[in-house]
Amino acid sequence: MIVSIQKILFPTDFSAPATEAQHYAQALAERMGAELHLLHVVVPPTIPFPDSTTSWTMPDTGLKDLVQQAEQRIAKEVATWPEECRVVTSVTTGFAVDEIVSYAKANDIDLIVAGTHGLTGLSHLLLGSVAEKLVRIASCPVLTVRPGGHQFVVDSTAATASVK
Repeated sequence: MIVSIQKILFPTDFSAPATEAQHYAQALAERMGAELHLLHVVVPPTIPFPDSTTSWTMPDTGLKDLVQQAEQRIAKEVATWPEECRVVTSVTTGFAVDEIVSYAKANDIDLIVAGTHGLTGLSHLLLGSVAEKLVRIASCPVLTVRPGGHQFVVDSTAATASVK
């Protein structure tokens, strides 16, 4: 059996765990010669009203500002990546899991590489896990990277320095 990974999706929320997963996504894309898709989902902020049956969503103008800020942040980040890295960037709005799964299907993604915050207990119960939901419903394999866990991607500058 031959494994062919042509497109890798790296969804980011710009957190530290996402940055750790980014190293895996970049390394895998480089080794496989794959196109790396970088996606950020802007989740529309909502404010629940006291009666708990309705909520207020931010007006479009505020949401457009959040999308523009995310696009600028992604462009700034990608500018620091190696030139040989073939990157496709996208910012969308909606519920993170739904948007990531939809993007993966629409773009024929072969692998999703996602960071996980490693929440446990009550935090996990209340907040849930985007990565966990992706593993359950994505139509392609999902590699989750947990901060502080066993790492197999090594920073090349640190590895070179330790060899000398």
